[in-house]
This record gives sequence, structure tokens and C-alpha cells, in this order.
Amino acid sequence: MKCDSLFIYSKDYLNYKFSDDHPFNHIRVQLTQDLLTEINALASEEMIAPRMATDQEIALIHDPAYIEAVKKASKGELPSTTAANYGLGTEDTPIFANMHEASALIVGGTLTAVDAVMTGKSTHALNIGGGLHHGFRGKASGFCIYNDSSIAIEYMKQKYNAKVLYVDTDAHHGDGVQWAFYDDPNVCTLSIHETGRYLFPGTGNLNEKGQGKGYGFSFNIPIDAFTEDESFQEVYEASFRKVIEFFKPDVILTQNGADAHYYDPLTHLSVSMATYEFIPKLAHELAHEYCNGKWIAVGGGGYDVWRVVPRAWSRIWLEMKGLTMSGSLPKTWLERWQAHSPLELPPHWHDQKNLYDPIPRKQEITEKNKLTVERALYQIVN
Repeated sequence: MKCDSLFIYSKDYLNYKFSDDHPFNHIRVQLTQDLLTEINALASEEMIAPRMATDQEIALIHDPAYIEAVKKASKGELPSTTAANYGLGTEDTPIFANMHEASALIVGGTLTAVDAVMTGKSTHALNIGGGLHHGFRGKASGFCIYNDSSIAIEYMKQKYNAKVLYVDTDAHHGDGVQWAFYDDPNVCTLSIHETGRYLFPGTGNLNEKGQGKGYGFSFNIPIDAFTEDESFQEVYEASFRKVIEFFKPDVILTQNGADAHYYDPLTHLSVSMATYEFIPKLAHELAHEYCNGKWIAVGGGGYDVWRVVPRAWSRIWLEMKGLTMSGSLPKTWLERWQAHSPLELPPHWHDQKNLYDPIPRKQEITEKNKLTVERALYQIVN
């Protein structure tokens, strides 16, 4: 029986945990699932468990020697000097027990979503546990061990002969995915992110357009710090519409980092929940317009795990289901999780007005972002 949308979920996603005080905390996945269940928007038959990705599937992107290093690190058997060569044991990506298994489950969750959509079991699928877009072929980076999005894209290419459009709205540049397909004309990457001038990973510049046969299929929109809702949404819609019209993909994979929000502690953007309502709405619309609805969504960044991420990621599922939600969050959900949150939970789906003081450079930022879009898309609109 076909479901319009499927939600990939397991409490075992919580095993992807570097430490108690690390900014990456997958309790945000549990918070989101619990919120959706509380409002009766997520039925048990719409939830499916992720499978574990095989070594062969992980090796579609990652070097076998790197996979073996992650396995050894998982057991405490990798020397620190060797670990450093693989980006493991760093401040960003510390080693933790069973990290291979925890990472392989996240990859398997995204592949589960892929198979559901590409076989017609569902039209859309959401794996908010995924979206670890910084992982490289032989190196961990930026909290990411295995790059589930890159693996999923290569998997779709090989198994389903698909042209894939990857759209990344994380505040950090989707570098790992871009470089994995930099010379591939059958994968188009669009990343809208805070300029790397002051933010990790420092890439995602306008001149990163691909190479060889892949030249012209990498698009980067580095937006200015303190960008607000109106400008972010304008940039996102203008670039997404033009790129999808140009590329005409078979399927869309969106990475939905929720770290462009004003509250996020690691970035410098200033969007509100209004943008996280708009992002999946446009993706949904364009998936039906160009891809017969085929839309796979994953999570990503988002480090205000209490006040921002559950509301933002819930919006993806609500959009997939064609549901709208406003007003107050469920009292029972707020009471259940406030006891655990170090911050006061917002009581409403939308942010309060006057979330922050007016930004004096608003017009300058908006104009600069418009110019960035024009320069990024010049090759396909002229």
C-alpha cells in the first residue's frame, strides 16, 4: 500500500552522540517526532525504521580505508595520530563508542527514504536524522562522519539512473556533497548559506561552479551575515526556481539545516520560523511541478535544539502531509520537555514579533544578496 509520505525514525539515532556538551545533539530528532505525534500529525503506519547501511553502500562515497578507520575508532583501537589523519578525535568530531554503527544507521535511514520514493512506495520521505553534509571521501568534518546525502545521491544514480537536484539551505555550505559531484553533470547542487568569510567551512563561493563535465552544475549563494526572512526567502525562491528549470531533475533531495535561525548559537543569520515554513512549501511545489512529486528531505544543522529545531523540522512533515499549524504548541509537549530544556521553550508555532532589534544594514544586506543571486545564476539566465 502506497503512503503519500513516510517518516524515517528510530530512537537509536540518539546513539550518534559525541558528548554531553557537544553542540550536535540528536535529541532534536526525538523532540520533533514527539511533537508531531502529540498533534496527531504522524501516524504509526507512516513511520518506518531505518536500516543499517552496508559497507559497500558507504563505500559508494567513502574510501574503504576510512571506513575501516571509523570501525577501529568505534572500538577504541585507532591510534590518535592515525585518527587525526582521518579527521577523527578532533574538537568538532570526537571519537565515541560504536560511532560506525550509529553513522551507518543514519546513512541507512536516508537510503530507506530513497528506496521508498524511487520505488513508488511513497511520493515523499523524510529522514531528519540525516543531512550530514560535511563528510568527505576519506575524512570526517564538521560533526559529520559519513555523508549520507552524498551516498544517497550516488545510490540513486547507480540503482535508479536518476538525475538528482540537491538543495541545501543549511547556514553552513554543503561542501562535502558539492565536492563529491563536482565533475558530474547528472547531479546539480544548490547551496544557500551564510558567507564563509566568518563561518565554517569557509567555502561555497560564487566561483565554485564545478569542473570538467560537471562545470555549470554547482551553484552557490553565499548570503550576508544578519540576513532576515524576506531576503532569505527571496534568494531561495529565485535560485531554486531558476536552477530546477535549468536542470530538470528526476528527483529532489533537500537538506534542511535549521541553523539560519536568529537563535542559533553557531551562525550569524536572522531568519525566523516563517522561513522554515516557506522552505519546504516551495520544495513541495517544485517537486510536483518537475519530478512527479519525488522529494526526499533530510535534516542537517541546527544547534538550538530546544527552541528552533523541533518546530522547524515539523514543518517539513506538515508540508509533505498538506497540513497547516499555527497558534500554541501542545501544552503536554511543552510540559514534558521543559523539564529537560536549559532554555524556556517558545509556546507558539511561530516566533513572537520583534524577535530581535532592527538590523540597521537591512537594505544593504538585501541588495547585496540580490546581486549575489544574479551573479550566481548568470550562466543560466543569459
